[in-house]
Amino acid sequence: MKNIEFEKRNKDNIKLMSKDQHLKNITKEWYNAGYKYEYSYHFTWLGRPIIQYPQDMIAIQEIIWQVKPDLIIETGIAHGGSLIFSASILELLGHGEVLGIDVDIREHNRVEIEKHPMYKRITMIEGSSISKDVAKKVYKFSEDKKRILVFLDSNHTHQHVLKEIKLYSPLVSKGSYIVVFDTMVEDLSPQFLTNRPWDKHNNPKTAIREFLKTNHRFKVDNTLDTKLLITSCLGGYLKCIK
Repeated sequence: MKNIEFEKRNKDNIKLMSKDQHLKNITKEWYNAGYKYEYSYHFTWLGRPIIQYPQDMIAIQEIIWQVKPDLIIETGIAHGGSLIFSASILELLGHGEVLGIDVDIREHNRVEIEKHPMYKRITMIEGSSISKDVAKKVYKFSEDKKRILVFLDSNHTHQHVLKEIKLYSPLVSKGSYIVVFDTMVEDLSPQFLTNRPWDKHNNPKTAIREFLKTNHRFKVDNTLDTKLLITSCLGGYLKCIK
């Protein structure tokens, strides 16, 4: 049974937080203060480095539990922690698979992922997430899946992310999500963006803005933005509404 009073108090406090400019300002300051220490690299999930903010992990768990997807498509594998995380929540549900895509799956990471207990729910494809060949494989893998979640966390340039969103958004059904990671690039100090192909005006957030100008099936889920505060996906939780 839902605790109506508890939920109302939470909603009221989240609404108040969304109007607290001081809180927003110190949150932005915290981003830059913590980024130089590679804060998101400090955590693991079931033994594998996950390279995510814990706050986003909680939000992703909420989404997976709510949507109960048949398939989660993830671009960007790295050490495999995110694949393991998604697979472990699906394991609790007793349902669903994870499809991971990366242009370069390092052999030592592949070995660790494949020997993990959660690998039974994971399939991996090596190649560019925006290549025709990989997209064809993804669509083939998705044929019998009704509820699909998409997590985009590979190359963070505007053009790459925009191509990913356009390519994989048709697979997402009403009520599900595309989660675009590292929108925080737009708000980082320029000192952290040297020697990177993405920057303040060329990143996942700018790609989302362009995508939403013409695609009206998705909208930013502001309920997640306002309650998380600390997130690498500010403006990046896109809910399919049509």
